[in-house]
Amino acid sequence: MRILAVSLFAIGIGFASVLASVSVSNAMPVAPLDQAVASDASTIPVAGGCGPGWHRGPYGGCRPMYNCPPGWHSGPFGRRCFRNW
Repeated sequence: MRILAVSLFAIGIGFASVLASVSVSNAMPVAPLDQAVASDASTIPVAGGCGPGWHRGPYGGCRPMYNCPPGWHSGPFGRRCFRNW
């Protein structure tokens, strides 16, 4: 009987501490509803997060969009340039 009473007391203290911390935390405050909507002029279009003139490679890294000189084309994975015939 004593173990049951101690267990219930410990569980009650645990629930009380969880409820107290939930009511105090402000991890994600609520934004006001009267905020102005962001205009399209404030956004900058980029290609996959790499910026203009760059693209994502096969393993997620940024590489130049045109990595071979004119008259050449990139081979597998863009590691070698081949002549255009």
